Amino acid sequence: MTDAATRHSAPRILVVDDSSLVRLYYRDALEPAGFEVDQAINGIEALEKVLAKPFDLIIVDINMPRMDGFSFLRVLRAQASDASSIPVVVISTEAGPQDIEDARAAGANYYLVKPVSETALRDHAAVLAGRAA
Repeated sequence: MTDAATRHSAPRILVVDDSSLVRLYYRDALEPAGFEVDQAINGIEALEKVLAKPFDLIIVDINMPRMDGFSFLRVLRAQASDASSIPVVVISTEAGPQDIEDARAAGANYYLVKPVSETALRDHAAVLAGRAA
């Protein structure tokens, strides 16, 4: 369990996606499973949130305005703080082998291709946020 999880009863997840429908879908899947979900619409907003409070997991899209998911990951991983070690799942419509390799090179812990089922989302979140049964 991460330090953030020991300070809070519910694991905190930051969902970073420019689509309000995708953010809503992830929130509606994760909150009933006991996760606290915060949201950001791009990498810049996500960095501000990550530096302001602890998260146990970040779920991020690749294609977003202002700062894409890969740029966000590179900046996050370069931080000299606890935030640099937060597990990150990239969930994107991009499904090529190079996309997956680029995500790993940027610092992603796991890669899923949209659409993702609610069950898969909850299961991956539980494992990566340190709350697996």
